[in-house]
Amino acid sequence: MKHLILLFFIALALASQAKDKRDGLIESKVAVFYPADFDSVENLPSFALVKEFPVTGKIPPNWNLSPNFYHSGEKTIATIPVKKGTSLYGTGEVTGSLLRNGKDITLWNTDNYTYSKDDGKRLYQSHPWVLGVNTDGISFGILADNTWKQQLILGDSIKFISEGPAFRVIVIQENSPQEVLKRLAELTGKIEMPPLWALGFQQCRYSYFPDSRVKEVASEFRKRNIPCDVIWMDIHYMQDFKIFTFDSIRFPDPAGLNAYLHSINFKSVYMIDPGVKKESGYHVYDQGTAGDHWVKTSSGKEFNGNVWPGACAFPDFTRPETCEWWGGLYKNFMATGIDGVWNDMNEPAVFNGPDATMPEDNIHRGGGNLTKDVHLRYHNAYGMMMVKASRDGILKVNPEKRPFVLSRSNYIGGQRYAATWTGDNASTWEHFKMATPMVLNLGLSGQPFCGPDLGGYKGTPDAELFANWISVGAFYPFCRDHTELDGGDQEPWAFGKKVEDISRTALDRRYRLLPYLYTLFHEASVSGLPVMRPVFFADVKDTTLRKEDAAFMWGSDLLIIPKWAKKPTLPHGIWKTVSITGEDSKNDPYQPELKLRGGAIIPLTQLVQSTVDYKTDSLTLLVCLDKHQKAEGKIYTDAGEGFGYQKGEYEILNFKALKKNKNKIAVMWSHAEGNSTDASRNYRIGIVSEKGTSFSDWTQKKTIVVSLKKK
Repeated sequence: MKHLILLFFIALALASQAKDKRDGLIESKVAVFYPADFDSVENLPSFALVKEFPVTGKIPPNWNLSPNFYHSGEKTIATIPVKKGTSLYGTGEVTGSLLRNGKDITLWNTDNYTYSKDDGKRLYQSHPWVLGVNTDGISFGILADNTWKQQLILGDSIKFISEGPAFRVIVIQENSPQEVLKRLAELTGKIEMPPLWALGFQQCRYSYFPDSRVKEVASEFRKRNIPCDVIWMDIHYMQDFKIFTFDSIRFPDPAGLNAYLHSINFKSVYMIDPGVKKESGYHVYDQGTAGDHWVKTSSGKEFNGNVWPGACAFPDFTRPETCEWWGGLYKNFMATGIDGVWNDMNEPAVFNGPDATMPEDNIHRGGGNLTKDVHLRYHNAYGMMMVKASRDGILKVNPEKRPFVLSRSNYIGGQRYAATWTGDNASTWEHFKMATPMVLNLGLSGQPFCGPDLGGYKGTPDAELFANWISVGAFYPFCRDHTELDGGDQEPWAFGKKVEDISRTALDRRYRLLPYLYTLFHEASVSGLPVMRPVFFADVKDTTLRKEDAAFMWGSDLLIIPKWAKKPTLPHGIWKTVSITGEDSKNDPYQPELKLRGGAIIPLTQLVQSTVDYKTDSLTLLVCLDKHQKAEGKIYTDAGEGFGYQKGEYEILNFKALKKNKNKIAVMWSHAEGNSTDASRNYRIGIVSEKGTSFSDWTQKKTIVVSLKKK
């Protein structure tokens, strides 16, 4: 007996030593921790990380956040203690408030219509990630690096409960939440610059058909002078809902339709689901069967489940040859002039499957660096693998264009491959108000390009709700109006002239702010910081801002205050109300009030109806001086398409302003970065004060002196 006890303690010591050798720093202020029974075959490669980061140093003695690993029955658990007063955020795509303290969610990608299943505690995406901000602003991030089905509970500790094998945990400790997010982006990747058109307003429904209706909607935007860039095609463009086909009656000439849209400066985005109709003679199914590309049942047979076309087979994206085949399907599809792709239903949704998806014991056969394993392991990454294969295929077809893919399902790190939206919401005030904290927490989880269905997907909003929603929705990074098949018309003019005018003003504001918004997207692509940010980012030590989830910020300089917000908690300091298109931002009953930070300069472009006409040759610079009577800002510009910017074909200009004397302010601009220059740019300066904005004349001078007297 004594020998057994001795052997037991020796084994514990050896396990502890092995664990200690494995734990360590993988970057400065970023540590990885392994449980003693970690098995790399069951966990690696990581889907979250852009690459495997080797341990480069020991955990420093002053490191104060280390997980505790243990088992409870068949579940594996990691817990990290939380200091009293710490504010918790992130956790990906979630319903509820911005502040996540006291919440619990299930990380199991789910087709969750109107968020009604399981009280909305599990949605379409999984982000096993928590951002913590202590009372002094010192911050941390916790990443549970595994894709298995798991639960995340936030209380006195951060607890991950996985139904898979023991998993590693990555911990970031930094001086601010902004620095934590930059570190997260280094680990999980950043977005590439999207095509400029993807930042414009986009109109969608399930579905616009036939093609004459698509043309009618697009033409109506142009007739009414409502800015818009994209029309979306849902599944009714397909022949019998079969992907990579076109309905011979509803859409007999897709190339002609896309050419028409292009002729009036619209882009088109078409839906592609993962479910492939089981039908002999259908080329996609025949190819997939011949190539043995389908997910298998536990007994090794082709898995079939019902989706829109009926019985479907599903590509096994763990297989490199399947991803290559899938990407190749886009060649003829994109050749019709399609601009972007919408990967939907990719949780994957299976109407007659257990919990509306595949059985957990389905088999993914793996290949390359992925091992054969059950669906329970690969489910949360299925959508991510799909959009990667789609993006790779589209890029191969159109190597000179920036691919745009929108995905409903994803996993942390999936921002590398696709933008996202928050799924099938409802046309209710509750879901309207919930959208802002949802988008904010996605941004705090590494996904800056996201937004909700404006107006709500299920049901038809009344005029008052739609007017409020599009006014705020103009400031979401992804800006798309979308509704379901049985809903009423939801184009801006469908609610009468008043709402049409409100919508036009809202979208005019977005389009005039495109130089600033595009610059923020560039910042996101470089640093990983979100485009849309919580107000506590303005002062991370001000704990009164931590719960505010009605008002929000674009970048660090523009504060957006929706009119429905009741007594929002706003940052202290100089913030002055600005008008973008001549609207009365403070007193308008629908348009959010916009406040410019003291010390900031933001650029506005001329009003356009689409990004095709977007130019930065004539810019208005809104200047708000700080307490030292100074201000600064910048603008990033490139071609808006293609990859020349990766070779230096872009320009960053810096703007600086300072008070020269009691009545005059000097504003200067200078080339800061990039090989592109535009010497012919015209500028107009708007000095923002409590009395309004004082504008200069247009000029090409590098130093512009502005009188403070209002003209």
